[in-house]
Amino acid sequence: MVRESACRELYRIGCALGEAAIATWRNDGDLAGLLTGPLTVGVAAQPERFEAIRAAFGRPRLAEVPPDQDAREFEIVLGSTARLDVLTTREPGGTGAIAKFLEKFGEGIQQVECPATDIDRATEILRARLRVEPIYPATRPGANGTRVNFFLARTPDGRKVLVELVEAAARA
Repeated sequence: MVRESACRELYRIGCALGEAAIATWRNDGDLAGLLTGPLTVGVAAQPERFEAIRAAFGRPRLAEVPPDQDAREFEIVLGSTARLDVLTTREPGGTGAIAKFLEKFGEGIQQVECPATDIDRATEILRARLRVEPIYPATRPGANGTRVNFFLARTPDGRKVLVELVEAAARA
């Protein structure tokens, strides 16, 4: 119960931060129509803690992360009350995004993931209407065959939030 309570609290905090950061995105009718489903909160953990959390939750399946990305991840879903992606680096002290985050900020909420039906169109709208530039110049492969891109969004009080737009993998 303690673990699940902690997951729900991380999810609540991450969602509040994420929703504050993308509130203006949801006010654009076209963009809002592309943003679907519940948010997922990405939590970065040191490799040892990543393994301990994974063991405590019954060793969930590891995501298939593209080899060029310095990340390992698994998902914790507690019904409709929490969706967390637990992330760690493949190379502690390395130059990958998760390694850099852990070095600079330590463990904690690293990103908020927002499902989208068409990332390319969402990116066009974010650039043209809201003047929000993506981290990467083009959508890239994500875990488990998804397509992703990242955006640095700001909450009304000026905090920065890394938002990952995630487009589901195409069905075969």
